[in-house]
Amino acid sequence: MSETLYTVTQLATELGVTARTVRFYEDKGLLTPQRAGNTRIFAHRDKVRLILILRGKRLGFSLREIKEYLDLYAADPTQREQWRDLLKKVQGRIDQLVDQQKALIETLGELEKLRLYALAGLDDAEPDKTRRAR
Repeated sequence: MSETLYTVTQLATELGVTARTVRFYEDKGLLTPQRAGNTRIFAHRDKVRLILILRGKRLGFSLREIKEYLDLYAADPTQREQWRDLLKKVQGRIDQLVDQQKALIETLGELEKLRLYALAGLDDAEPDKTRRAR
């Protein structure tokens, strides 16, 4: 059974991104497609890497951090120090997101109070007076 191969456009379409996005990650060294003449040929491995890149970006990791994680996947899985490093970075990101979540909850509470204040003011205000057409 042969492996599915993709052009830039096919890979981009499959993952819901632009071809420019795929080329950007290639330029940054995160994807390394084969070439057939001037055509980039992406293998399943490249598709999986791009999925991981997109997930990392969605989670707020920098390109440098994403590259480190991708390198970890390719490294010797028995290296405990690499796993500890990954765990530390992921925990740090979780801590950041929890802090952001707390700040958002506080902001939402303040906005809700302001909304209720505006509603009360609207109820107490005089009704709109409309002009009669002459």
